[in-house]
Amino acid sequence: MLSALLLELRMSTRIEHDSLGPVEVPADRFWGAQTQRSLAHFRIGHEHWPRSLLRALGIVKRSAAIVNARRGLLTPEMRDAIVAAADQVIGGSLDSHFPLVIWQTGSGTQTHMNANEVIAFVATRILGQPVHPNDHVNRSQSSNDVMPTAMHIAAVEDVRLKLLPAVVALRHRLDGKSVQWQDVVKLGRTHGMDAVPLTVGQELSAWVSQLDHGLQAIRNALAHVQELAIGGTAVGTGLNAPPRFGDDVTWEIAGFTQIRFVPAPNRFEALSSHDALVELHGAVKRLAVSLLKIANDVRILASGPRGGLAELVLPSNEPGSSIMPGKVNPTQAEALAMVAMRVMGNDVTVSLAGSQGLLQLNTCKPVILHTVIESIGLLADVCASFDEHCVTGLEVNRKAIAAHLGRSLMLVTALTPRIGYERAAEVAHFAEANDLTIREAALQLQILDADTLDALLAPERMVAPAMEP
Repeated sequence: MLSALLLELRMSTRIEHDSLGPVEVPADRFWGAQTQRSLAHFRIGHEHWPRSLLRALGIVKRSAAIVNARRGLLTPEMRDAIVAAADQVIGGSLDSHFPLVIWQTGSGTQTHMNANEVIAFVATRILGQPVHPNDHVNRSQSSNDVMPTAMHIAAVEDVRLKLLPAVVALRHRLDGKSVQWQDVVKLGRTHGMDAVPLTVGQELSAWVSQLDHGLQAIRNALAHVQELAIGGTAVGTGLNAPPRFGDDVTWEIAGFTQIRFVPAPNRFEALSSHDALVELHGAVKRLAVSLLKIANDVRILASGPRGGLAELVLPSNEPGSSIMPGKVNPTQAEALAMVAMRVMGNDVTVSLAGSQGLLQLNTCKPVILHTVIESIGLLADVCASFDEHCVTGLEVNRKAIAAHLGRSLMLVTALTPRIGYERAAEVAHFAEANDLTIREAALQLQILDADTLDALLAPERMVAPAMEP
């Protein structure tokens, strides 16, 4: 009986109106005429607005309703109904009523009206009297200040709740490995060629430092993104909003999210540009660059196990080949690399879209928000995966490390202060030509005695040379 009723509702329609006239809307959907028109006019792609943006729109609408009621522009009953409906949007129970794709008007107006219509529909049911999407839910607001405000809330929350925790966890795991392997001396490599020694711990400490700097860059960029445009209405002047409306809504948003959002000091800038999100994505891209370096280092150091460096041993998560039995591939590093490349490409999109702030409005808001949120989410997911399925089980191959180090020609560098660059080069070339170690070559050439060579060529002394006071 219930399923038959639901099927009947899906097949039936109701009439909704907007300023262009009547529109048929599916009877079981909570949206109104403007959302339905967008569904008909923008059948482009399959990318929908992220959950974080829908949550942010709910936060803006509940906060605006509270401030409007405080100013006497909504009754307490109307406020409570709008807040209750907005809370459902925030919680995600109304997500099925947000069907619109990213590829629509550049201001995001259709999705903003989708939120207004759904909240008005639900609030009307709660209140038992009409709640209008424009006159009540959108009171004192415009798409032009609501959408950038919601975009900033979504980006900041996703960075703080998803990206930063995942990167910090990966950073701590790598730091633990760095400390664990601080005494494992290995062959350094520059230009892809043998270089003087360092420890595995020192090598990994570079990765840790890269992540530290990347995290700091993202935190620095958040300060601008935490400035909110609300109160600017259509062009930044605040027309149709009461004095200090935007400031008060911002404080409500800050209290609800427990994030230090502040009013944009210049709302004309906040509406006409998205430099804050361009800056944030630039910092996210910087992190992606660091992660790609780390992924590539892991792939190189783990190459083998017989024909490569084989200095790192990867966990065996899955078979690596459909034809070669026993093969294990650096799959987590490959996934990390691909995500990093995607984020770098996304940065071009965000930069181009951010440059399209034509006069008083940037009309590339949907693609900016979609791309920024995608990059944040992908990096958060891949860092968590790389941490759990690669770094946690990562081990060092001390035998391979010792073999590479023992035959390194670049150990000769430690002899240079004693015998000079030219003679040291002679030792290196002689060792290479005759397949000898540096120690063996120096002894055959009678450069230094065995005890002196043993002291000078001790790799552990090279990784922390004495410094001048």
